[in-house]
Amino acid sequence: MNKTLCSLLVIGLLSFLPSSVLAEEANIPSDAENFYKSNLVDIQKVTFPTLYKMKVTGNLHLPKNMNPEAAYPAIIVGHPMGAVKEQSSGLYAAKMAERGFVTLAIDLPFWGESEGQPRNAVSPDMYAEAFSAAVDFLGTRPFIDRERIGALGICGSGSFAISAAKIDPRLKAVATVSMYDMGAANRHGLRRSLTLEQRKAILREAAEQRYAEFKGEKPKYTSGTVHELTETSTPVEREFYAFYRTPRGEFTPEGVDPLTTTHPTLTSNVTFMNFYPFNDLDTISPRPLLFIAGENAHSLEFSQDAYKKAAEPKELFIVPKAGHVDLYDRTSLIPFDKLDTFFKASLK
Repeated sequence: MNKTLCSLLVIGLLSFLPSSVLAEEANIPSDAENFYKSNLVDIQKVTFPTLYKMKVTGNLHLPKNMNPEAAYPAIIVGHPMGAVKEQSSGLYAAKMAERGFVTLAIDLPFWGESEGQPRNAVSPDMYAEAFSAAVDFLGTRPFIDRERIGALGICGSGSFAISAAKIDPRLKAVATVSMYDMGAANRHGLRRSLTLEQRKAILREAAEQRYAEFKGEKPKYTSGTVHELTETSTPVEREFYAFYRTPRGEFTPEGVDPLTTTHPTLTSNVTFMNFYPFNDLDTISPRPLLFIAGENAHSLEFSQDAYKKAAEPKELFIVPKAGHVDLYDRTSLIPFDKLDTFFKASLK
């Protein structure tokens, strides 16, 4: 994988295979429980088709001792961009199932166990469609109340869940955690650090790579998380490395090259530049929106922007002393009580 303009400029997360390598592995916080398993919850692997006949795979979390005569509220949980359902979303799904919800942690198309070629491709429309397909699946289960289905999106999936809700009124409530607006992040970079000329250079590079791959050359990958740290690694690089490249959260699906995990393809990643999830965000009203972000999160700007553009009912909930990745798996910081209150009120 080459050091591409995208990886340097879009989100500032990568410098592939650095020559000066530090023997550094982040200390795992004592409250980090990404691989949490609950003895109060049963898990079933399920598959279902999207509108475009692409199979999505998910882990269905069922509270133990469910009443066979009851119809339960459900929450679809989407993983961070470049991750899989075993990373962060599985924890959220288990914790919310303990509180009485049926939850479905899905792999987005092109990632994990869901279908889609090439692997790691970016398609905001297909990502949003996966949430609607999950509604199709849940809403046809006899133990689900189809009028009480919501979505919870972590990091990039926050923007995909919102995109889905804008055109799918069956999603009755949406919560996001450490949300990234994947469109704005790729068009402008964090804090609008990407210039127009840099953006155009990224587009030219991706366009040229299309010729190479059309002729049969291997895909190139971009952004995502560094595999090694150097003395010049940025705080954002170190933050993601501490989750994705250590036992804290590292997970490589069977048959996947570890060097490609978290990295979208260069040729497809530019489609994010044409992704505007917060346009017409107010049309989701009166369905409620909850935006959760850490006080110290580098991504806080996206939740703040979404909150400004949304109509009531809406809430921006700031977690004190938390960063972006802290809310992936640190159970003492993740406001599960807030999520419980929000979804119980919204899906009543």
